Amino acid sequence: MNQRKKRTSTSPPRRSGDPHYAREAGRYQHPVASREFILETLSRRGVPVTEDELERLLHVVPQDRDAFAKRLAAMQRDGEIMRNRRNAICVVAKLDLVRGRVQGHADGFGFLVRDEGGPDLFLGPKEMRGVLHGDRAVARISGTDRRGRPEGQIVEVLERGHQRLVGRLRSEHGILFVTAEDKRISHEFLVPPDAAGGAKTGQVVTVEIVAQPSKHAQPVARVVEVLGNYADPGMEIEIALRKHVLPHSFSPAVDQLCAKIPNEVTGEDWKGRTDLTKLPLVTIDGETAKDFDDAVYCEPIPPNPPLTKGGAQGAGGFRLIVAIADVSHYVKHGEVLDREAAERGNSVYFPRRVIPMLPEKLSNGLCSLNPKVPRLAVVCDMRIGADGDIGSYKFYAAVFRSHARLTYTQVAAMLEDPSGEPARQHRALLPHIQNLHRLYKVLVKARERRGAIDFETIETELIFDGHGKIERIVQVKRNDAHRVIEECMLAANVCTSDFLRGHDHAMLYRVHEGPTPEKLAALREFLKGFGLQLGGGDDPHASDYAKLLARVKDRPDAQLIQTVMLRSLQQAVYSPDNVGHFGLAYESYTHFTSPIRRYPDLLVHRAIKAVLRGKHYDPGNWHELGAHCSMTERRADEATRDVVAWLKCYYMKDRVGEIFAGSISGVTAFGAFVALDGVYVEGLVHVSDLGSDYFHYDAAKHHLMGERTRKRYRLGDRLKVKVIRVDLDTSRIDFTLA
Repeated sequence: MNQRKKRTSTSPPRRSGDPHYAREAGRYQHPVASREFILETLSRRGVPVTEDELERLLHVVPQDRDAFAKRLAAMQRDGEIMRNRRNAICVVAKLDLVRGRVQGHADGFGFLVRDEGGPDLFLGPKEMRGVLHGDRAVARISGTDRRGRPEGQIVEVLERGHQRLVGRLRSEHGILFVTAEDKRISHEFLVPPDAAGGAKTGQVVTVEIVAQPSKHAQPVARVVEVLGNYADPGMEIEIALRKHVLPHSFSPAVDQLCAKIPNEVTGEDWKGRTDLTKLPLVTIDGETAKDFDDAVYCEPIPPNPPLTKGGAQGAGGFRLIVAIADVSHYVKHGEVLDREAAERGNSVYFPRRVIPMLPEKLSNGLCSLNPKVPRLAVVCDMRIGADGDIGSYKFYAAVFRSHARLTYTQVAAMLEDPSGEPARQHRALLPHIQNLHRLYKVLVKARERRGAIDFETIETELIFDGHGKIERIVQVKRNDAHRVIEECMLAANVCTSDFLRGHDHAMLYRVHEGPTPEKLAALREFLKGFGLQLGGGDDPHASDYAKLLARVKDRPDAQLIQTVMLRSLQQAVYSPDNVGHFGLAYESYTHFTSPIRRYPDLLVHRAIKAVLRGKHYDPGNWHELGAHCSMTERRADEATRDVVAWLKCYYMKDRVGEIFAGSISGVTAFGAFVALDGVYVEGLVHVSDLGSDYFHYDAAKHHLMGERTRKRYRLGDRLKVKVIRVDLDTSRIDFTLA
């Protein structure tokens, strides 16, 4: 009997009834009961269970108790279980509770966005007292608000979303507090006098939260970093980095690893690679670019002779080579450099400053395709027919030299005037540039046949003075050089997706789904008011959008119609599930061409090289990687928007009282946003400033209409407005009708 007990305590038998025991045993040396089996056991029991009782039910042996306790803690953190007031364990799903993430609002209320989908729970200011934007929580539905939305009551906070935040130090009646830069956090954080860290009132600081908020107490924080004064040059970027929790400094471990990487391509690196150093590949980028991911080369393929006398001659075509920096040669899976790149997800491009995904030694040095020096590349070598269709392709590792670092402006000038100065400077390369342009023309025709959507958008560039403030804002004109590179990259990305699919290898696709049924119905209702119709029925194709855009392009309201059509589409994301790319009209599409600045591209490179070696690359859970990379992309976009919005506010602060012409760029229940001509700045005309009337918002028609006057304000309408207020704290510009 004693011998049997001893054997049980050192080597527990397979847990009876746990269908996932083999999976757990494969993951852990000392496996404990799976989450599924724990939930099933609790559900069968039918009542809350103490931890001791649950251990007995699951036959948890003494040496497994610590691991079992950690599993319960993880399940509680994820909202699968919770403890009642008697500390008994309950299944959250059986308590009719809702798990989700808190989404705050500047006006003090918020929402709980459900993990499982469904309508958000409205959280009133009273419920928001104990939580912050970004927290994960469990709530019960307590009723409905006056708008008919389900209303929630916080039961338990599962996980705090913030341990640190950035804000302004303020003082009121001798009491110090910090207001967060993220306006979705409406709490004020008390700062004890001895925790101010030498910061002065009004300065921007980073604080560590010492005590999280509760329904009965304000949160408390201490200053851990003094960033400086609000209007200091570059402060807007320092704030954005911390507000959006963007990793912006590399660890000493990364620096140590980089120190071991050679400064140049070594003789050992050439082994097993195709030598393309004689081929006149070139990089074509913007004037300020430093991280050159891609180089291109194109040559015509002569028409094939007829197979029989009098037969038709083959049409010929082009050979296109796209060489992409071989980042995966230096950034190995699982190493500290890889983990850092994965956390960042992508480089972030602020005005005048870049937060790179990779250290400068790689991003601007060894992995950047600088001219006249050997560089390692993964090459997509394509044969493209005279009709623009890709006939065949192959991938291989190579060494090459970029023969020139060209800019879009130079290439556009070379194409426009083959005898001009830029063309004379690069006389030897001119024929190859012209080949690229001829290829571009046939690829554009193929794009049109495919039915890809080509929305006309306005891109702007901020021009700064010597003090780091905006001097002027100019529109960036896209030329044929931009389009040449875009089409070359699209072709390489399509081949990449086809290559990995053909070898049944998982990857992160770049997916873009069409409109949801709700958005499609709203779009059709809107178009009906203009006497227009979108083809395709309940399942429109990109070509249906493209045809409608072509039909309305010369109308005075074309910008309005295009804007509404664009907003009907979903956001592109990364996913291992291939649902195609709606906007580009591709059945399968991925990202391959920017591994210096996008982590998904680096993963794809590793997959390609694994297939070329007859192996398989497994980075872990592809779904989690896709969700993470999509999040880091959104995070970078939001941070960049914040910085640009603040800089534009600073630019406009001395122009209060001036009158501008502009167009309505957005309509909401509280007013109309107006984009100013020439200065490319946007501000709000509040609904109360639209006239002596009650204005009602019609979401389907994208307009505000006066109840008495029937005066209508809609997207695209022209207005003259006066700048009446610029608020740097909220990055908001207010207009009134002139």
